[in-house]
Amino acid sequence: RPGSVLTQLFSHTRPRRQLPPLPAHLEMDPAPATPRWNLERPYLTGRFHQEAKVSAASQAPGSKPFSLDSFSRGAGGGAGSVLGSYAVSVQELLVIDDLLSALVGIEGRYISIKRVRGKEGYVVFQIDSSMDLALQELTRRIFPLCEDFVLASQFVESRSHFKTGLVNHALAAALRAFLLDYQAMVAQLEHQFRLGRLSVQGLWFFCQRMMSSLNALAVLIEKAMSNNTSGSATLNLLHSQAKAMAGDSAVRSLLEKMTDCASAAYLRMLERWVYEGVIDDPYGEFFIAENKSLQKESLTQDYDAKYWQQRYSLKDGIPSFLNNVAATILTTGKYLNVMRECGHNVQVSLSENSKLTSFGSNHQYLECIKSAYDFASGELLTLMKDKYDLIGKLRSLKRYLLLDQGDFLVHFMDIAREELTKKPEDISVEKLQSLVDIALRSTAAASDPSHEDLTCCVERSSLLKKLTSLKDLDCAYSSDKLAAADVDQPMTLNITGLETFCLGYKIPWPLSLVISRKALTKYQLIFRLLFHCKHVSRQLCQAWQIQQGFRSVKILGTPILRSSILCRSMLKFVNSLLHYLTFEVNHPYQFHHTNCY
Repeated sequence: RPGSVLTQLFSHTRPRRQLPPLPAHLEMDPAPATPRWNLERPYLTGRFHQEAKVSAASQAPGSKPFSLDSFSRGAGGGAGSVLGSYAVSVQELLVIDDLLSALVGIEGRYISIKRVRGKEGYVVFQIDSSMDLALQELTRRIFPLCEDFVLASQFVESRSHFKTGLVNHALAAALRAFLLDYQAMVAQLEHQFRLGRLSVQGLWFFCQRMMSSLNALAVLIEKAMSNNTSGSATLNLLHSQAKAMAGDSAVRSLLEKMTDCASAAYLRMLERWVYEGVIDDPYGEFFIAENKSLQKESLTQDYDAKYWQQRYSLKDGIPSFLNNVAATILTTGKYLNVMRECGHNVQVSLSENSKLTSFGSNHQYLECIKSAYDFASGELLTLMKDKYDLIGKLRSLKRYLLLDQGDFLVHFMDIAREELTKKPEDISVEKLQSLVDIALRSTAAASDPSHEDLTCCVERSSLLKKLTSLKDLDCAYSSDKLAAADVDQPMTLNITGLETFCLGYKIPWPLSLVISRKALTKYQLIFRLLFHCKHVSRQLCQAWQIQQGFRSVKILGTPILRSSILCRSMLKFVNSLLHYLTFEVNHPYQFHHTNCY
């Protein structure tokens, strides 16, 4: 309430403290940082055997350096005692007590742990040399199991960091669950030891089954740590190790279980891609990469656009069991992305059989991938045909650029004769476009719903020079380079709009995936050739008609008669060539079928 003590206290608020900006490497790194205490306090991580001395500079004056060795059982009361001074039965009890600790990575009174220099996570166990030789031999047989446990524990902790990726996280979780079963076994053995029912031979016997399994995991861990594997490389390693253990069914079953657990995260990435077209890959483990710098608009602007090939592409790390279907997986997600770009909501019907559960030997995941591909391709084709009228656009290209409908072109050449005879730099493209629209509306093309997408342009070079700049239709030139090549070339003498006129076509997304700038350029090159042949044919027809007026005159043997015969031969040749080209580009399959007979 007004005037109260709380009101007076909160009326004088302190200015808000401005926090310093984060370092650049923390802003850009998508993986969260691992807390420092995870490394500075090894007792919280299970690495009891590793030394962690505090530097003298960070200690208070007069303090004693800290070492994990001070916490070992050998410090203090056991000093000066030699194991060989006891009876063999007592030695056995003492060594069993130390072995139970060593099995979980803890030093004992007479068993010590030494790290291997240069190899993180690798340790060796050592026994007091004064112990009975028979006990030493049995004890050393159990040491590999202890060393494998330490190595597995170190791997679990190191691969649990964020930056190692989801696959390593899943593998570490599976190994942690396995080590819990192992520690439960050690606890049961300790219980038997407290009851006085456990000998060294019995301990060796009970460890046999776990020893082969943990040794197989240790071999796997050594390869993973030496190669610093992650993502698909880890899955490939697990897959190959499981295959190599075909003779041991128990170990093979264990490795297959580890593979299924590690691949669960990868399967979720794959499911989102083939069912939604989304890359959910926070640590860069998936074998498909996205290049966001490539935009779909480049398909209608760049002659050598790489949108479809490089917007989503395969990376080098592909799991071995997905090599044969990697291209299918990539294409499936691409189809879904195209539909999402169009605002078309795609809902894949998911059932229990369509879920990707594992990369097992039954190859169920291959059937799911094939079903997803069939669904995505069918949906995209239906979308293009029904909503965007793909077939109608292709028929329009055939009708106008391949001269399948001749009345439009004849009418246009009649009304645009004066404009087309000018030099290219003097031609008004706007006037030509209006003449094209008039020709379209006054002929049968007016019934075509796509005729409004037809445009025209005037090229800067002749057809021959255009082909020379391209070298061939598969050259890797961009639209900027092609335009620069056209500008740099000097204009041919006496060239007119009849040699440089060209039709264009407006292609919307997603039809630009099918009719790209490169494909449209090929249509335009064919049109320019056909248009030039049509012009030559009209010129020859006019010349032949003029020469028919001299038939009543007796000019046998004169040059006019010879020119008339030449004109008729040329007209026949040009008409045959024009009919040949038009028929071939409009009916390619029928043409080749006819030639076979």
